[in-house]
Amino acid sequence: MRNLISDAVKYTRRRESVKIEVFTTRSDDEYVIGLQDNGVGFDMKYGAKLFGVFQRLHRAEEFEGTGIGLANVRRIVERHEGRTWAEGRLGEGATFYFSLPIVFRDVKGAVVGTGDRASSDGSTGASAKTSRPDHA
Repeated sequence: MRNLISDAVKYTRRRESVKIEVFTTRSDDEYVIGLQDNGVGFDMKYGAKLFGVFQRLHRAEEFEGTGIGLANVRRIVERHEGRTWAEGRLGEGATFYFSLPIVFRDVKGAVVGTGDRASSDGSTGASAKTSRPDHA
């Protein structure tokens, strides 16, 4: 989230009126988190480059950065069994999304988690207190 918010601030700083929104939705199997801004945006024909390492859609003279921020976002989200994607319009802003599963599974496919998530035997609550070591 920090990276996505930092990017939204960076790419809206030339706007007279800045608008940055964070929103969430839930489907049957995942939470989707989105961050929308009214910044410089991007051309969707270059959208596939966004999450690549050292990939930039704007000149370094215009906006600082190394081009690894969104690649890190993708790597972290995918490690937690999620997805990343973006939509943008040049000069109108961008929306970045990531999703995370409602229920995490261990490497053997058993459900793991905490709170009201179901455990592998279908029960919920305190009995489902295990978590994957890579989901810290």
